[in-house]
Amino acid sequence: MSAAKSMSWHKEFRLRGEKMAKLYSIGEVLIDFIPQQKGVALKDVVSFERAPGGAPANVAAAVAKYGQDASMITKLGEDAFGDFLVEQLANAGVEIDKILRTDEANTALAFVSLKDNGERDFSFYRKPSADLLFTEDELDPDWFKAGDALHFCSVDLVESPMKQAHRRAISLVKEKGGLISFDPNVRLPLWDNPDDCRAAILEFLPLAHLVKISDEELEFITGINDVEAAVQSLFKGDVQAVVYTKGAAGADLYSKDAKWTSSGYKVDVQDTTGAGDAFIGGFLFQLLEQKATPGNLGEVLSAKHADILKFANASGALTTTGKGAISALPKKEQVMNLIIEQK
Repeated sequence: MSAAKSMSWHKEFRLRGEKMAKLYSIGEVLIDFIPQQKGVALKDVVSFERAPGGAPANVAAAVAKYGQDASMITKLGEDAFGDFLVEQLANAGVEIDKILRTDEANTALAFVSLKDNGERDFSFYRKPSADLLFTEDELDPDWFKAGDALHFCSVDLVESPMKQAHRRAISLVKEKGGLISFDPNVRLPLWDNPDDCRAAILEFLPLAHLVKISDEELEFITGINDVEAAVQSLFKGDVQAVVYTKGAAGADLYSKDAKWTSSGYKVDVQDTTGAGDAFIGGFLFQLLEQKATPGNLGEVLSAKHADILKFANASGALTTTGKGAISALPKKEQVMNLIIEQK
């Protein structure tokens, strides 16, 4: 074999090897209706722009867009909105073969009102939506392999078949030695009461190896107003790392015995929808690049925390410069350029 052919073969093998592991996201995929006016109450919004969304889907799209394999596990309605979402995820590079369809319920919708600073209020339409009808029996154990990661949020942990599907998916991925990531992504309007939401989060949190939690959620979930004490209280069960996000101020990464801080990036904020999802999507992309597993997660974070946090922060920041979540995800090159520009 010539030197040129040898180098080409090794490059191809390396590239294939980097994409052997896959991120699976499980949970809701929905339509975000984004208002075309800021600073207007939802009841006064005149027109909306349709955008694909749903936190687990946003994360899968970010991972795929940045260059790693990602697959979505969910169920959509046999309706035009479901068709649109499947098309948008496919266009983002997300594998769609594990998205099931049903005529028993419609695809979920979320209407968003934007404040002048880009922050949001939500109104959800799903009683129930199709995603909640996904059953644990519809999961195939052969989907998952060693090195894969599973990401989930709390929106689909309401009492439903999908909640039990989450539990089984977590178990199946763990059996293969995969990494479990959890972003509570609290959305109280979807729950009968806040206590039910908190209880579901605390039930599933110890099953994760990595937990991402925002400054707006920490005290609600833990009941502790001191940040350091609240974060430490999250290290239960299998939890090895906690990412505490602070919006434009950046994020702090904790292991059981270490803490690493990072700063955010200055951008022109238009819409914060999906910023946290883009952050954790960028974070998980980096973990897949580093072939992180439950066995080596601590070593990977200790060695690569600075680069991982920079990429995640830049990913989240750039997503706020557009409207929607998946629609506003930046390219990998844009993320890297922002990191270089604001060194």
